[in-house]
Amino acid sequence: MTENDTCERYCFDEATVQRVQNSLQKQDISGMANMFKVLADETRMKVAFALCQEDELCVCDVANIIGSSLATASHHLRTLKKLNLVKYRKEGKLAFYSLEDEHVRQLIKLASTHNQELMPVGQ
Repeated sequence: MTENDTCERYCFDEATVQRVQNSLQKQDISGMANMFKVLADETRMKVAFALCQEDELCVCDVANIIGSSLATASHHLRTLKKLNLVKYRKEGKLAFYSLEDEHVRQLIKLASTHNQELMPVGQ
């Protein structure tokens, strides 16, 4: 037996469609999609999650956490920075990264919580 998960009759609510279309036009959907594309990379998600655990981490810490070279860690951090997901500061010869703001932290934590709720018990 197959599940019929589509409408069997084509109809739509014009007012609802218009309201949502107007709302969509006011949003930077492309920017939001790019943010999720960047975070869809498993290594960058590890970096973002690590930065949720600590206020800030130096590039050396990040490289060790994700098991990569400094160059690879720096590449991922720069990619996150381009989309304003992280920020950095220099202290002498060290570069420290942190999440850009609380919105990013909430986004990562919500993704983690949602994922944990989807996992079967015992995994």
